[in-house]
Amino acid sequence: MPRTAPLARSAGALAALIAPPFFAAPASAETEPTVLHIGTLHAVPGEAPIRQATVVVVGDTIDRVLDGYRDPADLFDPGVESRTIDLKDRFVVPGLMDCHTHLTGQSVPVGERMRRQMQESEAYAAIDGVVYAHRTLMAGFTTVRNVGSGGQTGLALRDRINQGMVPGPRMFVSGPSVTVTGGHGDGTNSLSPALRPDQGPETAPADGPAEVRRAVRARVREGVDLIKITATGGVLSMTAAGVDQQFFDDELESIVEAARMMGRKVAAHAHGADGIKAALRAGVASIEHGTYLDDESIELFIQTGAYLVPTIHAGKYVEEKAKEDGYYPMAIRSKAAAVGPVIQGAFGRAHKAGVKVAFGTDVGVGNHGTNALEFVYMHEAGMSPEDCLKTATINAADLIGVSDKLGTIEAGKLADLVGLDSDPMQDVTAYQRVMFVMKDGVVYRE
Repeated sequence: MPRTAPLARSAGALAALIAPPFFAAPASAETEPTVLHIGTLHAVPGEAPIRQATVVVVGDTIDRVLDGYRDPADLFDPGVESRTIDLKDRFVVPGLMDCHTHLTGQSVPVGERMRRQMQESEAYAAIDGVVYAHRTLMAGFTTVRNVGSGGQTGLALRDRINQGMVPGPRMFVSGPSVTVTGGHGDGTNSLSPALRPDQGPETAPADGPAEVRRAVRARVREGVDLIKITATGGVLSMTAAGVDQQFFDDELESIVEAARMMGRKVAAHAHGADGIKAALRAGVASIEHGTYLDDESIELFIQTGAYLVPTIHAGKYVEEKAKEDGYYPMAIRSKAAAVGPVIQGAFGRAHKAGVKVAFGTDVGVGNHGTNALEFVYMHEAGMSPEDCLKTATINAADLIGVSDKLGTIEAGKLADLVGLDSDPMQDVTAYQRVMFVMKDGVVYRE
């Protein structure tokens, strides 16, 4: 039986908890060593925790992980100054990772959505991204994959965070999704021809093997970390095209081949079973959503080793918004009402069958900063608290390709640590009560 306490789920209330007053400029990495005294340390998710632990951080890196509360005077040479942080009443986990975010936007009613599309430039989304990145970091998510953002906005946000100009999670960015003309991700859907912008290959839809290869290469030229494709239709696209396969098989194969040759993995948005299976056969690294996966899909997941990034959070959100008159146009509302109730059960079947899972929420559809609700939804569907944490640490690091630097609290890895007020192995709602955040050795929340 689930061990999670009943939760009055309110994304607005949760967002308020993780959105303290607006931030000052981020601090630089500490010059002196930092000693953290930790009550319960989940250093390697899936393994037994360390009770009464000391973690030593030097610069942006974990230097040592020790049993017991060690006196700083015994840890360093005479004359070396250090600071000590008391987390003896906290439960500390590695920095959390969300493999499916959209930090430069957030869901709004259809009227406001159309106004922004008609009147606002990418500059507005870039500014929004600064705010949403901060909320995400304060919620304990120190690393994200940003799988879909307009133009250069996601790339610019990533780079400014890396440069220390604004606080936010470490970002791995796909840029605009590769999609077919008229498909999910084609931002010109429903627009008058007179209003459709001129687009280069780095943002435009692509049709046919040659065009999709060019689209992949153009995105790599822009500096993306991975390729995001829309293998099927989607819920929030302004078209009544359903949620089944939209790329032909040869197009999918060309995308994956071109991405692999350029050193990039492919993340495939996919709801319908036919599109899920086609994308898996083509060799994608992950399926995002997986709403209508079937037994054959599950077998392909196991055979290929691809990850499922479930995004139950988004399914729950659109299901609720579909009940509100005027929030979505009918082309979206009917899809949201159909997809929302299904996605959690699909995840449960996949997990039970042994499909690899990496944590992902699709926030941007739902509210930024409420990412931790996904832990509750996964646990409700049958995943243990231990496995829930692994999805957002070890598994996410493996999917992103950063297991050598992130995912556990061990010597030599980057110093990303998150402190909670209670044990997430007993209550997964603990992830919604983040009390301490360190990223790259810098304390952002204490």
